[in-house]
Amino acid sequence: MAHTSPTRAHQQHLSPPFVWLPVQPPTAPPVATKEEAPSTHKKTEPSFEVEKIPETSKIPKLSSFERKAFKEFILLVQEALENHEFSATRSIPKLTVEGSRGKVSIWGVPLLEDDRTDAILLKFLEAKNFNVGESFTMLKNTIGWRREFDIDGLMEQTDQGDDLQKVVYVHGQDRDGHPVCYNMYGEFQNKQLYMNTFADEEKRKSFVRRIIQMLERSIRKLDFSARGVSTLLIVVDLKNSPGPGKKELWIACDQLHQLLQENYPEIVEKQVLDHLSIHVTAYLLGGARYISPENLPIQYGGLNGRYPHIRNPEFTADDVATEIIIKPLTQQTVEIFLHQGCIISWELRVLDWGVSYSATFLPGAKHPYTIILDKKKKMACVDEDAVANKFEAGEPGKIVLTIDNPTSKRKRLIYRFKVKPVQD
Repeated sequence: MAHTSPTRAHQQHLSPPFVWLPVQPPTAPPVATKEEAPSTHKKTEPSFEVEKIPETSKIPKLSSFERKAFKEFILLVQEALENHEFSATRSIPKLTVEGSRGKVSIWGVPLLEDDRTDAILLKFLEAKNFNVGESFTMLKNTIGWRREFDIDGLMEQTDQGDDLQKVVYVHGQDRDGHPVCYNMYGEFQNKQLYMNTFADEEKRKSFVRRIIQMLERSIRKLDFSARGVSTLLIVVDLKNSPGPGKKELWIACDQLHQLLQENYPEIVEKQVLDHLSIHVTAYLLGGARYISPENLPIQYGGLNGRYPHIRNPEFTADDVATEIIIKPLTQQTVEIFLHQGCIISWELRVLDWGVSYSATFLPGAKHPYTIILDKKKKMACVDEDAVANKFEAGEPGKIVLTIDNPTSKRKRLIYRFKVKPVQD
């Protein structure tokens, strides 16, 4: 039987290689196989070969000049620690440098007392093109700012309410393992939320501190080892965001941007900025393909939950999705063969309008009839939830998912399924 493989991801504008991976077999005993049947209209889907490209870790390969600068930088930091230069950067009697007993830490890593120190110091060197003097000044200023901002106290604080949980949050990861931080400024169209956040100077300061707190917690989960992931991907979505008249928001954003530039060197792997969610979707799932469908939130055309606390309980980000390109004037079917009684769950979406979907169950040859699971219906737009369903099959047979594309444009189908044995 013929299988249609996922298409290979385009690699333009990217340095690391990315590839769409096929669906992994279910962890339960083998009870199902799938077959993507050929089109039944004028055209059929061709087969695609997937080139398997191994992931590579970003191991610093320093030139002789960079190695020399790195050694000089370490000596400067060591001398500064011995002379307590960092603790005297800025005089704030009631606040202490991050860490106790005179230790100096950044992002939870004690300087020169942890194997991860090299990765931390390299970020400051890279930010200043390995200029040792400028890198040391930046490090010193950063430690002073962290004392003034009371990062230690901030990390000990519990979350104050959930009013900003839909504005800024970390949700999933990209194809290279970087955590993804979403900034959804369109949420501030809610006048009550805007006033609660920016009504006075104290509230604006609280907003900045909440964002820094979220950023710090995310950074401390990174792996600063030589082969680890030590950067974030940031998506800034300005769709429906307040206009320039809401100056309090944009002043706070400018302040956050400046703090990020001055005190978080080389922490952001990539920043995606756009005014329309559909454009962000085209970037994230289109030519660049930074984020896989199972990690991409629903509002961008993926299958992940709209927010970290809202998702389809039947699936996790570990349940890999399959992607198929449906050509114009074709009908694509996905057949999932069930070899024994089981429960199957599935979800899918098409990244555009104008297509229809239906689902049926066909029992074995002894029972030549069809059970309609989902009647034929038009698919919703990209900003809507994915189509999802589940079915308990008491006998062998197959599930048939049918996508009809009568339009003159190619469509992208994304789907995944999970099969579990029926519990006695």
